[in-house]
Amino acid sequence: MKKTFIMAAAAVGLAFSALAPSAIAASALVENAKNNCVIGEQADGYIGVVSGANAGADLRREIRDINQQRKAVYADIARRNGVTVEVAAALTAEKLMNQATRGQCIRDTSGAWIKR
Repeated sequence: MKKTFIMAAAAVGLAFSALAPSAIAASALVENAKNNCVIGEQADGYIGVVSGANAGADLRREIRDINQQRKAVYADIARRNGVTVEVAAALTAEKLMNQATRGQCIRDTSGAWIKR
């Protein structure tokens, strides 16, 4: 099991750079919302709306599209490495959360939103 996890972590590291650009680098609307702590990266590998934040319909639609693209990439990584989609997503989430810049919010594994 440990070997599988290590292999999956390595695969995620390689696949991280191969994620569809729209699944990581998003539109100005999404980037602005991240920079204003309206949305943020979550420990599950997906973008979420920060508790109490006001996210309009256009932003929610973009988040849904990005998260759908990510799920497809995570499923591919999982299939190739014999792990679950959740494991592939969580390993990628770690990298995405580490890239959050000052002023952005991330949601940790306990579900708490933290402003960087």
